[in-house]
Amino acid sequence: MLLPFIKDGFDCGDRAIHVVDRERYDSHLGRLSRWGIEAREAMSSGQLDLRITTDTYLQDGRFDQDRMLATFEDLVSGQAQGGFPRSRIVCSMDWASADQSHLNDLIEFESRVNELWNRHEDAVICAYDLTKMGGDVVIDVMRTHPMIIIGATLHRNPFYVSPADFLRELRERRAEGAPAVD
Repeated sequence: MLLPFIKDGFDCGDRAIHVVDRERYDSHLGRLSRWGIEAREAMSSGQLDLRITTDTYLQDGRFDQDRMLATFEDLVSGQAQGGFPRSRIVCSMDWASADQSHLNDLIEFESRVNELWNRHEDAVICAYDLTKMGGDVVIDVMRTHPMIIIGATLHRNPFYVSPADFLRELRERRAEGAPAVD
């Protein structure tokens, strides 16, 4: 479903940053190739930065919001040196369902990172497999994203809550002793 968006980015000369699960690395390269994208060449030129989810999100085996904010800031700020007009970032979020101990921090991060994206013209897609998450997690994840893809259509998200409001609500939930996510 995302391949037309990805292909368009390559055609426009945008930088592609893809964060995929280790076991899908080779198949991701194959899908790009089938869409006419010379992935190895794009990696050599710097147009494609292909990363592994656990290496990116779980350095030292833990999720650190501040480290991830700095990582994404470096990725979007650094794109100007490569001569790319913008970055198109696609992140597989399946790692979060494998070890749900990171979910509270991840949901807070998803809201906080919106402030970063608002300062840049990059396009960012977080791809969640909602069948692997509980309903409370799905709702919170949806509330942190201003746009969502349902089926194959991009929609303005009517459930989106601004970072300031969402983070205030999250802190109130934690203060009341209720888990942010079960």
